[in-house]
Amino acid sequence: MKYELLLPAGDLDRLKIACLYGADAVYIGGYNYSLRANANNFSLDEIKEGVDFAHKLNKKVYVTVNMIFHNDDLDGLDKYLSDLDRIGIDSYIVSDFAVIEALKRLKIKTPFFISTQKSITNKEAVKFYKDLGAYRVVLARECSREDILDIKKNVDTEVEVFIHGAMCTSYSGRCVMSNYVTLRDSNRGGCSQVCRFSFDCGEENEYAFSSKDLNMIDFLPDMMKIGIESYKIEGRMKSLYYIATVANAYRTIMDKVIDNTLTQDDMDYYKKVLNRVSNRENTPQFYGEEIDYKAQYYSGRQEVSNQDFLAIVKSYNKKNKSIVIEQRNKFSVGDEVEIFGPNTKVKSFKIDYILNENNEYMESCPHAQETVTINCPFEVSKGDIIRVKIA
Repeated sequence: MKYELLLPAGDLDRLKIACLYGADAVYIGGYNYSLRANANNFSLDEIKEGVDFAHKLNKKVYVTVNMIFHNDDLDGLDKYLSDLDRIGIDSYIVSDFAVIEALKRLKIKTPFFISTQKSITNKEAVKFYKDLGAYRVVLARECSREDILDIKKNVDTEVEVFIHGAMCTSYSGRCVMSNYVTLRDSNRGGCSQVCRFSFDCGEENEYAFSSKDLNMIDFLPDMMKIGIESYKIEGRMKSLYYIATVANAYRTIMDKVIDNTLTQDDMDYYKKVLNRVSNRENTPQFYGEEIDYKAQYYSGRQEVSNQDFLAIVKSYNKKNKSIVIEQRNKFSVGDEVEIFGPNTKVKSFKIDYILNENNEYMESCPHAQETVTINCPFEVSKGDIIRVKIA
């Protein structure tokens, strides 16, 4: 059975990183009709470039057309769907019946599947959308293990499940708080993340009611055993480092499950990696035990900006065993760091020296995007990432 790791991409650079660091497929949005209007998103030319890049690596590209449409939103929809079909995307991700009707009316052969916006939590809903022509459904984040198992046993269609990233404080995509508080429609791409705001509630100095983030790594082997086809990461507005790190972590664990080589040390290490890359606490949410207050923020929270991302490799000198890197966060001589990449397994080493572009010795590298040379005792590749060593 093929298990798909599905990563988000907010722009072309992140699409390429996701594909290189382990995604089997990526989901993206155009300038219109998607639910992440604040992401950079893609022009049609960029979608074409992204599809060409992904297909050369035997990866897939899915395009979100999953907003809730009002009448004026329908203008230009037919042309957009036809343009995507000509580009050669692998699937549309849809939620509104108007889009499904348009795909059928235009006789578009590119397949479609149903977005999490439809809040699907039961087998009868899955059967309904299968009968409409969907080959896959994205289940609501609120599904329990028993819900998913029942669906898989009773409906012969692909299932996609979120395994990592932000949770909505409302029922998967049903939020209207953003509309009322900021006049930005979350169901038309304008989510202002009101659930992350702090509110004055009298006796409390600060009050937040947002859900903690989702992290399903502990349950990944069980989910694969159940037979879920696609494993989805949330985060089209996340950084390149976040995309690369999360893709690498889940790709490694999934491959080890398939090869039957997964150890507890592997799980412990990558749980630390995933906990560090996000600045918010995370839990398995609805999949595991019955959800309770521990999955929610109530009286404030601390979100510390992640400083683990140290540099990107620009070149490797085999003769001198050194690498030229572009700095991202401060590091110093004597620091223990680790490196990983599309073809580089995680390895660690100590920084013995730092040389600037004039070949002058430096004790530390505090300036963003400064190009320097450091030692490296093993071969690495251009584009590999250096980060703080995960203890």
